[in-house]
Amino acid sequence: MAKKTVNVALIGTKFMGKAHSNGLRQVARFFDMPVEPVMKVICGRNPKETAAAAKQFGWEEASTDWKAVINRKDIDVVDISSSGEWHHPMAIAAAKAGKHIICEKPLANNLKQAEQMTEAVKKAGVSNMCGFSYRFAPAVATIKKMIQKGELGELYHFRACYQQDWIVDPEFPLNWRLQKKTAGSGTLGDIGAHITDMCHNLVGPIDSVCATMRTFVTERPIADSAATIAAKTGQKRTGKKGKVDVDDAAIFLATIKGSRTLATFEATRFAPGRRNYNCIEIYGSKGSVIWNQEDMNVFQYYNCADPGHVQGFRRVHATDPGHPYTQAWWPSAHIIGYEHLFTHEMYDFITQLGKKKVTYPTFEDGLACQRVMDAVERSTKSKRWEKV
Repeated sequence: MAKKTVNVALIGTKFMGKAHSNGLRQVARFFDMPVEPVMKVICGRNPKETAAAAKQFGWEEASTDWKAVINRKDIDVVDISSSGEWHHPMAIAAAKAGKHIICEKPLANNLKQAEQMTEAVKKAGVSNMCGFSYRFAPAVATIKKMIQKGELGELYHFRACYQQDWIVDPEFPLNWRLQKKTAGSGTLGDIGAHITDMCHNLVGPIDSVCATMRTFVTERPIADSAATIAAKTGQKRTGKKGKVDVDDAAIFLATIKGSRTLATFEATRFAPGRRNYNCIEIYGSKGSVIWNQEDMNVFQYYNCADPGHVQGFRRVHATDPGHPYTQAWWPSAHIIGYEHLFTHEMYDFITQLGKKKVTYPTFEDGLACQRVMDAVERSTKSKRWEKV
């Protein structure tokens, strides 16, 4: 008997389009899927590049008309992996067409858009997910279970820093992530959103913030082609420069609703030597944990109940049986990588289609994150604590 299938359309052919394509392609090969995704059509702006992406990533068709793709009767799920300025119109259109929606983070370019998108999926009654991919690391999912079971006790401190260095060079060309009209915000929305959601996921909702942001390089060369995170060199310049009107770094303090937990956040793309240093530290009355994406298969755990002569942080390998998602992969310590997070993401979304209570981050979570980012921007301007 043939398995039930769900037809997917992906909008976006670059970094996230590649990651989402791989997740969709691999999920049914490793997980037991009662419903399998069919990679029906990928959509992009450049016909030649989109056709090449369809062939390389395994899509049946290629298109350059996102409106037509969304309104196709044979499409069940729309996966929005485009640049930020397109999230709002695409998600609204997909909701009106009755499609289930996956949308990359940050959910929108501003709070009003995020509110409208969340209202649209509620009204349409469609399944929706915001792509906070780091939730799907087995180590992070294990830490969440530990917190829920009270194994860390009362949480005193949550500390998060997400540091990168790919735009430290002032000659790195201007791209869409460095312009407000396309990205909404800079480092705050790009990687600050991840650590904000990590706090919401593990500790609780942020209640108020005190923040500052900085733009270190205010003008950058304009390249004759799109500049990406991976491509730091080799791009031809036009000889002109364009204005950077988003933040290069954001730092904020936060309080947690209904809790005494104090939280600190740092997001920067100006930390030389830090390629993708996404690190969280949680300190509680019974113990502490530390996790870093650059070593994503393990986390450090300190248990206050250990005898004094053996107390210390222990290295826990989150690849052993019993850790979330590990049943699909390899024997203990045969590690998984960044791409597997998207496979887990697709597994959770597709297997929970149509369910009211889900385990993955929804548009509501994306909206909660957007509210924090809005408060951070307000605090930066007012130089005061701001309520979320």
